[in-house]
Amino acid sequence: MKRVLSHPLIALALGLWLRLFFVLKFPAQSGDLPLYNELATNWLKHGTYGVILEDLLIPVDVRMPGYPAFLAVIYAFTGHVGDAAELPAMLAQVAVDLLSCFLVPLIAASLLLLVNDSARVRPVLKAAFWISLLCPFTANYTATLLTEVFGVFLSAIALTFLVGWTAGCWDSIFPTKKRPWEWPISPELWAGASGFAVGLVTLFRPESPLLLVGGWIGTAWLMLRHRKILYWIKLTIISGTMCAVALSPWAIRNAISLHEFQFLTPKDTNLPSEHPPYGFMAWEKTWLYRLNDCYAVTWKLNEENISFDDIPARAFDSESERRQVAKLLAQHNLSQSLDQKTDDAFAEIARERTARRPLRTYLYVPLQRVFTIWFTPRIELLPFSGSVFPLAENWNDDRADQSVTVGFFLLNVAYLGLACFAFFRLWKWNPRVRPALVMIAAYLFIRTAFLTTVEAPEPRYVLVCYPAILALVATLFGKPYGPEPS
Repeated sequence: MKRVLSHPLIALALGLWLRLFFVLKFPAQSGDLPLYNELATNWLKHGTYGVILEDLLIPVDVRMPGYPAFLAVIYAFTGHVGDAAELPAMLAQVAVDLLSCFLVPLIAASLLLLVNDSARVRPVLKAAFWISLLCPFTANYTATLLTEVFGVFLSAIALTFLVGWTAGCWDSIFPTKKRPWEWPISPELWAGASGFAVGLVTLFRPESPLLLVGGWIGTAWLMLRHRKILYWIKLTIISGTMCAVALSPWAIRNAISLHEFQFLTPKDTNLPSEHPPYGFMAWEKTWLYRLNDCYAVTWKLNEENISFDDIPARAFDSESERRQVAKLLAQHNLSQSLDQKTDDAFAEIARERTARRPLRTYLYVPLQRVFTIWFTPRIELLPFSGSVFPLAENWNDDRADQSVTVGFFLLNVAYLGLACFAFFRLWKWNPRVRPALVMIAAYLFIRTAFLTTVEAPEPRYVLVCYPAILALVATLFGKPYGPEPS
């Protein structure tokens, strides 16, 4: 019985069932979907990557083209668009997410083999396969039409190449005799493959070059210490060039259609008729860190009325400031839009709050955002509150809801805690694995720091880090010695 339950096909069947359960039982809508639908439909029907404004089809660059391209393929294949094509699109995402689960074992095994190329990797491969297939946090996002599934899949490919790149750099400094069955891949090839893979991720998520920056830091940590500066610069140029090659069709399109040669979408992705509310966003950065505040305030801006009662007390330093914000929100609610004068007033409030307490804006709120995006139940797509604290009050209000919420919260904390333990465990075993670990740590740190600066600190933005998290956890099932049994 134990042998049957441990069979990879059983794991694959359970992983498929979990994803189909989310798709059929808890399909979720996203606020970005209407825009993705319009971009995909116009691209498919009119050959223009754009939106209709004032009865004119206008080329835009408000989103990277990867996900609209996926939707356009689904629409072309099914002959349906919009809501009618949602289920086929979700089923396609199920297939993509299952493919991701074959890559996590490769990352985990590669990390262990960097410790000892004769280490027993079979338990690690099996554990990584099961862990990734049964992870509800990544599986959950197959049930909504967002970029996360492709971000996770392509990030896993990029991480596989990046680990190989760090290993190649180590072997270039400390050469070892290759065994007959080993294919010697030069660091140049690993660097090029890593850059191109990161470019593919970037076609879905514009901040993904941060992953390549992690690779640069990981290899620099090794090579600069051994006076390989020029060689490291060469590898950096190769990887950066290949990333640009992957993005070049998008950049060329922007140059032709929009007369601007750019590889990424603008940081504040707005339509041509819209202006980023810089003042309002600066004010939010002095107090906003909870996801619930994004629903109540951020995503209602220029869309619907923002209730003053939904603004938490920490957003005000005085009664006069409270009255001023109430007045500004009332002006917004009259037309459900933020004019430049009102936005400037919010900017002035933000400057005053920052001048009074600079550590709040630049340290305390960003740290609170870190906890929001990492230490969360990750059930924002499910019909549960997702509110862990206060424990006793939430338990008395709805025990079923609180049980699910706390259960998922503890599971997420367990993943993170075990990944940290595995990280330091690998670090102690062999210096050869350390460049790969530095690469992973640098990427997680840089991405987290970047996400503390965005308008809405959504936990889903770190899902692309989960291939690394799950791979680290899986290495706990391996040991740094002993050959595979014959």
